[in-house]
Amino acid sequence: MSGKDTQQNLQELGKRHLLMHFTHADAYGDKDLTVFDRGEGCWLIDQYGKRYFDALAGLYCVQVGYSHGAEIGDAVREQMVRLPFATNWGNGHESSIRLAHKLATLAPEGLNRVFFTSSGSESNESAIKLVRQYHQARGEPQRRKFIARRVAYHGTSFGALALNGMTNFRKHFEPLMAGVRHVNNTKRYGRPVGETEAQFTRFLLDEIESLIVQEGPDTVAAIVIEPLQNAGGSLTPPAGYAAGLREICDRHGVLLVADEVICGFGRLGEYFGSRRYGLKPDVITFAKGIASGYVPLGGVIASDTVVDTVLKGPQQMFLHGATYGGHPVACTAALANLAIIEREGVIDNVRENERYFRAALDALLELPCVGDVRGDGYHYSLELVSDKEARRWTAAMSAQTFVSTVLAPALFDAGLLCRAGVDHEGTPIVQFSPPLVMSRDEITWFVAQIRDILTTAYARAV
Repeated sequence: MSGKDTQQNLQELGKRHLLMHFTHADAYGDKDLTVFDRGEGCWLIDQYGKRYFDALAGLYCVQVGYSHGAEIGDAVREQMVRLPFATNWGNGHESSIRLAHKLATLAPEGLNRVFFTSSGSESNESAIKLVRQYHQARGEPQRRKFIARRVAYHGTSFGALALNGMTNFRKHFEPLMAGVRHVNNTKRYGRPVGETEAQFTRFLLDEIESLIVQEGPDTVAAIVIEPLQNAGGSLTPPAGYAAGLREICDRHGVLLVADEVICGFGRLGEYFGSRRYGLKPDVITFAKGIASGYVPLGGVIASDTVVDTVLKGPQQMFLHGATYGGHPVACTAALANLAIIEREGVIDNVRENERYFRAALDALLELPCVGDVRGDGYHYSLELVSDKEARRWTAAMSAQTFVSTVLAPALFDAGLLCRAGVDHEGTPIVQFSPPLVMSRDEITWFVAQIRDILTTAYARAV
């Protein structure tokens, strides 16, 4: 079979048999399916040889880029030869033990106990069960309610989906896990003119406090937040927010869970985003960047207090498990990935370049369509508007039409893999979360491409 025949065969087989994740039905039609063949650095190359700059790091996970497959693969091969599989059901093995110890040294102080899963959704599902069992062991089984934030994304499994504040994802599968309440997120753009940061922080904390009191403090189990909220566009916390959350949780006996599935392992210039913002959680969930997406792996890191309480409770165990949690091959890949992050100074690269990255993006505010730039580390979003005074998209071309027929195709045609969408307020958002090895020269080139694309695309919308 010739190369051309092979490429066509992949197209046909893919459209016929591969059900792709969150993919519109149009992708199965006449238009070519994008089939990636290989990667190097921050780049992906498709089956026809077209190069794409992956400014989304896969899905916020390829921290070390695409050029370390051989090294991580060698470690994986050695582990496959030695011990290809073992569970953590009543047993341990070297790679899961060493990785758990490593994570305990990297996590915020007091978080020492690690439970492994295979994905972010599984991690948040596990955290829900751990929190529930913790309160049961303390003699407060009525603490079943969770507080999360509007527009937040925490996964697709039953409990994790209930935590989501994205109604367009939730509504088709309701009723979901009962007892989840949602509060405002930390998006400041669009708030009343003249409101200070301190006033915004007070508004957010007062809302949470009021909700806890309304629901009954003895019924609330945990507050679940991302240190930097991804959905809604790189939403960072205002000053005082993290400390205020901790105080509220302590006063009402509520646990604080940090969803670090995206924020962890260098994305924000720290191994955990909680450190960046002074957040002091009782539980952290993680996935994605721990193995740079090279293999599936996730988990939960909990405090000694939480875990010891569960283990001393009536069941004498955490009543949860998964066949592949702590898979020796996945843990070995993660250890190799973390070694590369340390050796190559990957997190230092983020710290050294984040201000340059932010300044380059801030310069885009001079464009008539860029209303806000927000984010930290290597995670940023642009909110696009047609009326800067109103801070809204009011152009004749609707935001959805603009994104789906003009902006998103222009980005893709230029070989830039970003996330372009319309937020819950009807405003276009463009998001960048590149591999953490992205260089300063690549930042300069990339932002110049974005400037040209936004300028041309916006001219078509107005």
